[in-house]
Parts: sequence; C-alpha cells; structure tokens
Amino acid sequence: MSRLLLKGGRVIDPAQGLDATLDVMITEGTIEEVGPRVQARGAQVLEVKGLVVCPGFIDIHTHLREPGREDKETIATGTRAAAAGGFTAVCAMPNTDPVNDTAGITRAIVERARAEGAVRVYPIGAITRGQMGEELSEYGDLKEAGCVAFSDDGRPVASARVMRRALEYAKAFDLAIIDHCEEPTLAEKACMNEGRVSTLLGLRGQPAAGEAIMVERDVLLAELVGGRVHIAHLSAAASVDAVRRGKARGVRVTAEVTPHHLFLTDEAVRETGYDTNTKMNPPLRSEADREAVLAGLRDGTIDCIATDHAPHTVDDKKVEYDHAANGVVGLETAVALCLDRLVGAGLVELPYLVALLSSNPARVLGLPGGTLAPGSPADLTLLDLAKKRQVDATRFESRSRNTPFGGWILKGWPAMTIVDGRVAWKEAR
Repeated sequence: MSRLLLKGGRVIDPAQGLDATLDVMITEGTIEEVGPRVQARGAQVLEVKGLVVCPGFIDIHTHLREPGREDKETIATGTRAAAAGGFTAVCAMPNTDPVNDTAGITRAIVERARAEGAVRVYPIGAITRGQMGEELSEYGDLKEAGCVAFSDDGRPVASARVMRRALEYAKAFDLAIIDHCEEPTLAEKACMNEGRVSTLLGLRGQPAAGEAIMVERDVLLAELVGGRVHIAHLSAAASVDAVRRGKARGVRVTAEVTPHHLFLTDEAVRETGYDTNTKMNPPLRSEADREAVLAGLRDGTIDCIATDHAPHTVDDKKVEYDHAANGVVGLETAVALCLDRLVGAGLVELPYLVALLSSNPARVLGLPGGTLAPGSPADLTLLDLAKKRQVDATRFESRSRNTPFGGWILKGWPAMTIVDGRVAWKEAR
C-alpha cells in the first residue's frame, strides 16, 4: 500500500476553514487524514515544516496546443510547466488543430494526458463546430468523452442567438459556457487597448467597452435561460460591474482574471518599446481598469485566477507589434506573482488566494479536488513563502518563453506539487 505523510506544514484548506500546523496522511492517491500528530503507520514521511500545504491549484484556462501546434507546446511540456508552477490540474482550451469539437479529439487528448501528463488534464470542448460561431458542437458526446465545459476561446460568439442556444444546450448537461467577450466589429485589426497610450504609439486600439458589451449580453442571456456562463480573462471595469450586478440578481455567472491583467497595464507597451510579450487579447487595459479588476477580485465578484497560458514560438512574437501573436505563457509565474504582488503587498490574505486558485476553480467548473477533506483526491500544492527568485524564462519547463515578467524578482514560490499522491515536481534545494 502506497502511503505518504506530510508532517508539520501549515495546512490551509479554505473549503474546510483550516489554517493550522497539521499533518496530512495520503493513502493510495487519496487524502486519508488531516490532523495534529498523525502517526506514520509505515508511511514515507516528508518533513514540510516551514511550508504551506494547500489543496492542489487548478488552472481553468490553459492552452496546451496539442494536437496541431506541438512546436509551441505539448501535453507533456505544458503539464510539466503546470507542475513546476504549482498546478495539479489544468483545463485545456479547444483551439487546437483540429479544434476539439468532437468526442474523438477529446478522447485523444485524454489518452495522451493519461500517458504523458505530469498533472491532471480536463479538456474543454468547442461551443461551435470549428469555433466558427455558427453550428453547435455535440455537447453530450463531448461531455461523455471527458469535456468539463465549452468555449470558443479566442473567438467571441458574435451571434446572440447562437449564444442563447449554447447556454440552453449546456444547461441540459449542467456544464458552463466559457466566453471570450469581445465585440468583433470594435476589435477589428486592433492590437492593444484603445486609449491615451495607443494614440501616443500610433497603434490601433480596441475599447474596453467592446468587452463589456458582450459581458452584459452574456449575463442577460444566462439570466433568460437559467444557464451557466463563465467570463474568461475579464479585463475591464465595466465588465466587473456587469458581473457584479448579475450576481446580485442571482444570475449563474462566474468570472476569472489573469495575473497579467492584475499586474500590468497598457503603459507596459510603451515602457518596453513595443515588446510583443505585452500583446495579448484581451489587451492590457488602463490603470483604472486594472484597479477595478483588482477590486472585483477582492470583493468576490471575480471567482478565480487563471493563467490563460498561451505559448508561442519566437517567430510568432519576433515581428512587428501589430502582426505578433496574442498571448503569454503563465503557468510557471502565476502563483509566484500572486504571492508576491497580492499577498506580499497586503492586498489579499493567503487563505483567500488559496481559495482563488483551488476551491473556487473546482466549484466554478464542478471539478474534483479543491479540498483536503478525507476521501478527496491527493492533489496538493506546497508553497515556500520565504523563497525569493528571479523569473528566468530559460529555466521554464514550457516549450515557449514568451513572458512579460522576465527578470522580475518575486518572493514566494511553489515548493512541491503532488498529484494523485505522487510527487510530480519538487523545487531543487
């Protein structure tokens, strides 16, 4: 029998209201006991005094690129990056090649993840066939094959009629629709946020209103049909307000925010001299938007933090700013950024951050985990709050290096990642 005892760590489990020095016994991939002075009973013992022991962190917005763009990332490299970043599970977005819009592709992803994945992989199926925004995918088949939600991520569902039907169809399977909110006619040919900085740089911008318009629409449609809608990578003040008002009315709406939208603004484009690692979609917004998003995270309007890990090759990024691919890698920096810039700065308490990265993502998409209650999957993230290190993209497990945070010195890093009772990654001492 496989048994592992984590001894003497600070155990934080928001789902159970735990924050104390405790031991955790793991047996055959399951949490057996959490308490003081747990007896080893023949288990392998890991002394974790000085570390924080949490339910495994879950990233509900990851691009693994496989199948189709293995030059950018693979399931193997992406999940190793997740483990190194403190994540025990990731949700894989469907914009692969071919698009994950059929059960056969979903099963192929699940099988590859089972064979090569360092962490758990939950596929997300496409809302529409080919992500074209017209004909709905077969949600029943996709769910049976392993999909946990549906999204046309990167491509907004422009038609309100199609979005309504998607919400109704997904409701039948009690799954969420995850929407990339962008009014396409306002965002056409834009490469950054519309505002003072875009004017100074001579770049075409998209207004934050373009996101908020679609968030308002989605909230209203979810209210109309009683469906579940999740707003991906929310970035604008008016979007936060729309979600907040929807929740107050009882609408089944949830939202996520990325570290880059929490810690950067469109000024970064100017300050870095058009560094294409500051280009993403939605774009980096104004300081007022950033402050509103942070406020929404702190007051519970925004449910969780997600990375939107978007790996790209050097050739995808080493071009003129308006021609560069959108997106940045985030799996290996997200937790450290949040520990340093949120907890370290006194903006949120550590147990709340743990909830934003574990129990809340599990609740939003109905995933296993998010707690250390006995009988739960033995997925754990261990943190070293005293560890100080510089972000060095050359050390990434990811196949890609496109980060805007290179060179940042951060205090607080993942120390160990345990998946299904086995150590998937451990920081070299």
